[in-house]
Amino acid sequence: MKLATWNVNSIKIRAAAVAEWLAEHQPDVLALQEIKCETAAFVADTFHAAGYAHVLPIGQKSYNGVAMISRRPFETVLTALPGDETDAQARYAEIKINGLHVINIYAPNGNPVDTEKFPYKLGWLTRLEARLRELMRHNMPFVVMGDYNIIPTDIDCYDPIAWQGDALFQPESRAAFRRMVNLGLTDAVRMFHPRDELYTFWDYQAGAWQRNNGIRIDHILMSPAAADRCINAGIDKSPRGREQPSDHVPVWVELR
Repeated sequence: MKLATWNVNSIKIRAAAVAEWLAEHQPDVLALQEIKCETAAFVADTFHAAGYAHVLPIGQKSYNGVAMISRRPFETVLTALPGDETDAQARYAEIKINGLHVINIYAPNGNPVDTEKFPYKLGWLTRLEARLRELMRHNMPFVVMGDYNIIPTDIDCYDPIAWQGDALFQPESRAAFRRMVNLGLTDAVRMFHPRDELYTFWDYQAGAWQRNNGIRIDHILMSPAAADRCINAGIDKSPRGREQPSDHVPVWVELR
């Protein structure tokens, strides 16, 4: 089974590009983030025509939003991250397919760090950790993938000094990522590329793409049972160089 994740930065703008990528790479499940549309406005027909009959969009007007696109039927487990019933932001989806929980996240950015946005980010990550702990307690195999908005280590950033004041690189953000890994989870990309300078995001400004001034903030973490089935993982940079691209690129993993 091939799983992939991609922050598309507006599905309305990039539906055709996503359909093209699906045709090229044929994942079984694609998790999308930052769809930037209300649930009812999601372009499901585009993906039905591409052979992906099973679609779960969770949207809100203009901002955020996640969606699951699958070739195979799945069970919807959760459409919001547990732990705060007042949180109306569309950032989480969890499905079950072939006995595997597949979690799609669009974690908060958290900037500026001196506003309420940073505590919200840290609280959201704490709730995510609690959900993953629950799945671990019940020995549920799972994959949690998406835009974490965290640069885990210096090697995941073209210039660590330039990012030190950013919420993505704050010690508290990186510690939250480590706590999830320390539950026993495996970073799929680092499983196969432990020391490579790999990025998933390049800003639209200052020639970041042309200079390869990137950061790695889109991740796939696997529970032990899922990691035992992992045979390959990687990052597909090619969509970033195409016309009208997202500032993120797809990340993928293959499980036997």
